[in-house]
Formats: sequence, C-alpha cells, structure tokens
Amino acid sequence: MRLSFPYMGPTIVYAKLLELLGHDVVMPPRPNKEIIDLGVKYSPEFACFPFKVITGTYLKLMEQGVDTLVTSGGHGPCRAGYYGEVHKKILHELGYDVEIIVIDSVRDDYKYFYQIAKRLKGNNSWLKVVQVLKIVYELTKALDEVEKKVEILRAYYDNTVINKIWLQAQEDFYTVKDNSDIKKYKQRYLKKLAAYSDQIPAAEDRLKIGIIGEIFVVLEQSINNQIEEKVNRFGFEVERSQYLSDWIRENILPFTANDLKEIEHKGEEFIEINIGGHAKENIGHAIDFKERGFDGIIHLKPFACLPELISQSVMDDLSNKYDIPVLTISIDEQTADANVLTRVEAFLDMIKEKNYREVM
Repeated sequence: MRLSFPYMGPTIVYAKLLELLGHDVVMPPRPNKEIIDLGVKYSPEFACFPFKVITGTYLKLMEQGVDTLVTSGGHGPCRAGYYGEVHKKILHELGYDVEIIVIDSVRDDYKYFYQIAKRLKGNNSWLKVVQVLKIVYELTKALDEVEKKVEILRAYYDNTVINKIWLQAQEDFYTVKDNSDIKKYKQRYLKKLAAYSDQIPAAEDRLKIGIIGEIFVVLEQSINNQIEEKVNRFGFEVERSQYLSDWIRENILPFTANDLKEIEHKGEEFIEINIGGHAKENIGHAIDFKERGFDGIIHLKPFACLPELISQSVMDDLSNKYDIPVLTISIDEQTADANVLTRVEAFLDMIKEKNYREVM
C-alpha cells in the first residue's frame, strides 16, 4: 500500500507509525490556500471547514499515486464520523480508486478496531505492533512536552529563535528508531529551551491563555492563522486543551485518561449529554483553565461545526459564572489573518487592562 493521511498538528507522528510498520508513506502537504480552495470546490457547501481542508489534501495526494488514506473517525453525533464515507464518494466520483481506512476509538468498537489494526500491521507480528505503538506514543509525549515549553518561552523571547529550535526538534524526532533516541532528543531540546528560561517572570506576573475548540483547528496552525504565535507575541503564555498524546490516551490506550474523564465531568455543568466532537470536554477545559489561574480563553470554532456551535452558546454563561473572559473565533476559508490578529490583540489588551486595574 502507498499510504498517506490528513495533515494535522505533529504529522511526523503519523508518518513514523506507518513507516515503522513497513508501509510506503507519502507525507501530506501542509494546508495552504491552493489546498483549501480545492477542498472548497469539491466539498458540500454545508460541510464544516476541517472536512473541506481534508478534501483538498486528499486531492493533492491523488497526484502522487496514493492508493490508501488513513484517518480518524468521530464521536457521537459529530459529522466527523461520516467523513471517511463522504470523502470516498467524492474521490470515486472524480475517478480516483482509493481506499480510506478510518481508525475509530478502540473503546467504541473493539472488534472493528482489531480488524483495522490487523489490516495496518501487514506482515508484522503483534509483538512488533505493540513495540511500534509504544515508540510512537513515547515520541508523541516527547513532542508535546517540548512544544509546551515552546508555547511558554515564545511569550518572553524572540519567536524566530524559539521556533527555529522547535522546527529542528521536529526534524530530529522524525529520525528516531527507538525509545533511546526519543529520550536523547527530548533531553537535548529541553536543555536548549531551558537556556532561555531566565526570561520567564515571577508567577504573579505571568499571563496565560487557554485555547479550546475542535481538535483540527486547535492542533493545526496552518489553518488557525498561527493563533498560538499571535498570542505569544503579546506576552501571553499559551496552553491548548488538546495535544495528540491526550487523543491517544483517550482513544487507543486501555486503562488511561482518567484525568480527561474528570475534565469531561466538569463540562457536564453546562452540557449534560454527549453532543459529539469534544464539545463537553472543551467546556470542562475552560473551567479547568480558570481553576488553574489562566487569564482568558480563546475558543476556536470551525464554521458549520455543530458541537462547537453548542459550546459557543454556553460560553457567555460560563464566562459570567467563572469570571473569565472568552473570545470565540470562527474559522473557515474566508477568515482573514488581519481580522484574527485585530480581535486577538483587542482581547489581550482588555485582559491586561483588567489586571492592571486590579493591581492598582
């Protein structure tokens, strides 16, 4: 099989998983205007923005002879659960003979997950598959740990310098072959970043923003207008509600993610039932950010995303009850970078002014 997958966040993790299992892997292109325009052209008008971006990515991959696409499914009522079938129909109607393998949570359907795992493992033994999964999970955790340091340091130091370290780290992590390589690179880059830690002010002077929302637009910087760097640029630290290692713990690994269940329980105060996606969890994360002393929340909502539309509807009540400002930004193909920058700047200025008055 000549495999590929959607571009989302730490894409090297998906590539490493498939490569270690012996597949011929094609790296997907990073989403750009050409890919977005292509996706918009061939997607239903009412489809959510992530669907359109993935459509464009798939169409570009068809030009490279990819015959199999691997993607994830969706939870509950979220339409992401239908992405695989609809994308397959679109590609087939355009004349592409391609297979789409959808990886759903092991907790949703153990038998289905086993069949998918058996399909992807190829000629490898199950022992080899377990070893590969362990390597990939450790790689994901290491990347997330380094990135969290980056999201702090960029608030106090030149973004260009910190981003250069982060980009080099991703390139080096992509070359890993075992857990000893992962440990070596994690220590190397945490040490490099630690050299800039003297720029971090005292705890009472640090300003922090939590970013919540639909997983695709939260993880993928190329389609959320580099929201994290924009926030960092104004002297605010950033932490996301979702990192890839969290998704793996929640959906793949058994007997894990109890902390994520606690987050979901917090969200039940405003959303009692499962409405799909990560809507309930996002509300829980917003409350958790407040309890941990964060100064504001940015909520990223893809246009036409039904779960996040419901999340947005309760944000005012949450903001008032927990006394934390929330900025919701709708993301689609029409979202202009200047518009996002202006709204983020005004939001952060408001928070700084509020804190200044409280100090006075």
